[in-house]
Amino acid sequence: MRIDIITAVPELLESPLGHSIVKRACDKGLAEIVVHNLHDYSTDLKHRSIDDYAFGFSAGMVIQIEPVDRVISQLKSERSYDEVIYTSPDGEQFSQKMANNMSMLQNIIILCGHYKGIDHRIREHLITKEITVGDYVLTGGELPAAIITDAIVRLLPGALGDDTSALSDSFQDNLLAPPVYTRPADYKGWQVPDILLSGNEAAVREWNYQQSVERTRRLRPHLLDE
Repeated sequence: MRIDIITAVPELLESPLGHSIVKRACDKGLAEIVVHNLHDYSTDLKHRSIDDYAFGFSAGMVIQIEPVDRVISQLKSERSYDEVIYTSPDGEQFSQKMANNMSMLQNIIILCGHYKGIDHRIREHLITKEITVGDYVLTGGELPAAIITDAIVRLLPGALGDDTSALSDSFQDNLLAPPVYTRPADYKGWQVPDILLSGNEAAVREWNYQQSVERTRRLRPHLLDE
């Protein structure tokens, strides 16, 4: 899988994409993540600016259409893309189901919003999917892009040490994950539930399932309705 991320501030992506599971997946050749500095595609050779004032009476600066069109057109001339995604506060809510589906794609582009936003014609003519990570506003789309990338890449076969681990994560099958424990079984009198020490696999599986249902009903009841 290849993920191309277009951003006005590439430095914001260096740490989240350069460590842990995402980096290991790239080192194994399971994923290729390429970050593109939007300033490199500016028509302003002197200042490399990519934004301008909005028409009308709106406050704030807006990312221009031409630099974005330039980089997307260049990428599309090199390969085909399944999705061109824009990280936007008013996009579709990102979910585990969406991550599962996107992990089966081959090539995607993620455009990070910045400033007051992007020229709306980009959204009308170049973007195929808009995604938000929550009902709040961030300085830019770099953190959402990193979240989306991490959620997708960790699902690629071979990215995790145990491929079945992702199947038991929260939100798979619309349930939260059950509580987990490790050694020591008794710490300051705080006990691990006896069932987990019983060696009865069937009973443990049933306990985990019931715990998932109970936690979901208490913490995320809307998931059970879905």
